[in-house]
Amino acid sequence: MGIRTNILIRVYLAFGLILLFAGAVVMQLYRVQVVQGKKWRAMSSSGSTQYQTVEAARGNIFSSDMSLLATSVPEYELHMDMLAAGIADDDTFNEKVDSLGMKLSRKFGDKSEKEYTRMLRDARKDSARYLLIRRKVTYQELKDIRKFPIFNLGKYKGGLIVVEQNKRVLPFHTLAQRTIGYKNENVKNGVGLEGAYANYIDGENGKRLMQRIAGGTWMPVNNGEEEIAAKEGADIISTIDVNDQDVAQEALMNQLTKTQADHGCVVLMEVATGEIRAIANFTRTKDGDYKEEYNYAISDANDPGSTFKLASYMTLFDQHKIDTNTMVDAEGGKYNIYNKDKILKTIKDVENNGLMTAKKAFEESSNVAVVKYVYSHYKDDPKEFTDNLYALHLNEKLGLQISGEAQPVVKNPSNRSWSKLTLPEMAYGYEMRMTPLQMLTLYNSVANNGKMIAPIFVKEIRRLGNTVEQFQARVINEKVCSDATLGKMKSLLEGVVLEGTGKNVIKNPLYSVAGKTGTAQIANGSTGYGVNKTYQASFCGYFPANHPKYSMIVVINHPTQGSYLAALVAGPVFRTIADRVYASDLEMNQASPIHYVGNTNLPQIKKGNPKALKQVYTKLGVKPLYASNNAAGSGVDTSSGISYEEVSYKSGVVPSVTGMGLSDALYLLGNAGYKVAVRGSGSVISQSVTGGSIVPKGSKIIIELQ
Repeated sequence: MGIRTNILIRVYLAFGLILLFAGAVVMQLYRVQVVQGKKWRAMSSSGSTQYQTVEAARGNIFSSDMSLLATSVPEYELHMDMLAAGIADDDTFNEKVDSLGMKLSRKFGDKSEKEYTRMLRDARKDSARYLLIRRKVTYQELKDIRKFPIFNLGKYKGGLIVVEQNKRVLPFHTLAQRTIGYKNENVKNGVGLEGAYANYIDGENGKRLMQRIAGGTWMPVNNGEEEIAAKEGADIISTIDVNDQDVAQEALMNQLTKTQADHGCVVLMEVATGEIRAIANFTRTKDGDYKEEYNYAISDANDPGSTFKLASYMTLFDQHKIDTNTMVDAEGGKYNIYNKDKILKTIKDVENNGLMTAKKAFEESSNVAVVKYVYSHYKDDPKEFTDNLYALHLNEKLGLQISGEAQPVVKNPSNRSWSKLTLPEMAYGYEMRMTPLQMLTLYNSVANNGKMIAPIFVKEIRRLGNTVEQFQARVINEKVCSDATLGKMKSLLEGVVLEGTGKNVIKNPLYSVAGKTGTAQIANGSTGYGVNKTYQASFCGYFPANHPKYSMIVVINHPTQGSYLAALVAGPVFRTIADRVYASDLEMNQASPIHYVGNTNLPQIKKGNPKALKQVYTKLGVKPLYASNNAAGSGVDTSSGISYEEVSYKSGVVPSVTGMGLSDALYLLGNAGYKVAVRGSGSVISQSVTGGSIVPKGSKIIIELQ
């Protein structure tokens, strides 16, 4: 084969390969243009630039005293344009990149100076336009970073691209965490206040123009600035009191830990307004800790047990079936329900009760007594009993401001599950379902002079400081019973604490409490009530009983250590919270000023050191009357001289300093454990807390001098 032939073969072969490659290109172009044309044209229309949503900062959630419960804190993601105008010159970039790497390393500490510098130089070589520097940067950190080398050249020249994001934080961490709730992209319907008021809290999202760059990454066109600014959401003013919530959570947690219970809840409500001041729910985890994972107070409907006896006795009294002194024989604490000659069920009491009045039966929580009352009067017409329960709206939801409320179940004779045992079982709180908050609402109606109102969690919505909407409790029933029945029920509820099951745990000599214990056996899955008995202990009531301001329910499920009786399990939680709330609420805890009779216009003196006062009297020739501390009980006699009393103090009790000089007043109040704010000069003419009031040490007391 000649040289010419050899060359021609090679040329033809090369030309053939070129033709083959060209054919492949043509085929691919046809595939892209025709076969996949629709797909690529759609991508092209939105591919190079597009508007993306900028999430608005969510509104704040405040407590009743305007403490911040939930807020959105700006969080930033930092990127860098390595070809920005200020560092287009390599000399400028190389001169400052080492310093920038050093600053970033010292600021974040996640990489060494060399690693940061190498990352920046490599990105420069690759002409990166959107290099990720750092995620989750705080505002304070951002302020410092803007001063770093290169970045301090300015917004556009320095190449720093800042993308703002919003992070939801709870300043009090776990305080009322479940009630505050949450809302995120992984949850379809938000939880708690965050979910219920999302339309207000969310605000209006903005728009930011983004451009697709190499690698499919989207970067802001205008250095992260928004084309359409997001509008911040409205603020929610809740009814939660931070201090009461803290007390409630601590008391519940301590008792759950002590009894090793499965779960528990507590709700504190203001009687007149229906505002929830504290609500706590804790569940025992696999690790043995307690966390807020489920809102039992509004979502867990169970047999209420003996706390339901309030409704039974209220019905009996209101329909004039019995009176407080109606006698009943508890038969030693056992009573059989028969169907012909067959015993269907034996109702039992904890105690071996005998002959007693209705009042005593309620105070001692006799199951036999209430069953005999209800069964004897309503067995021929059980609908008369259930109709009254329905008139109390116990079969209806409360219509709460947050979602998740369970449907109460109160049977009537038309239900398919109604049996001969249903009526006696209902009498003491079985064969029904009610949530703790639904039961508290019934007790609150007694404290509220018969008016039943739906509890509320939010009292106001504000936008930019202006009120958008206000909420007040909805009236469910203007009068749950007659005034006569109301008086009887109040007497019975007070008797439980004074003489009954709550006497040894809940009774407090400083203020009165009214309420009812409830120990209920809870069905345990498929095994029912018979095997591995599970108990629920509860106490529901209000205080002070003579002028109720707060109502409260405590429910603890399945205590495994110690007693399972309600007074010993739920009672201590109620007592602890009530004590702390009473001590801190000055409206409830103000001693009445003493009013003296007769001529009490004494010469103006500054009370204080007795020895100094005697010395002054002697010099002035004034005869002093050394009155005893109890002289005020029968009036102050000033006929034989000037009376005064020894001034003393007791830790935790506010001393009376009216009439004293500043030094004496500061001495007494300081030694009694209080912080003092002074207004004016001269002698004390008034004090913000009446002398004799029991107020926690460390409280602030204002005294005015003139």
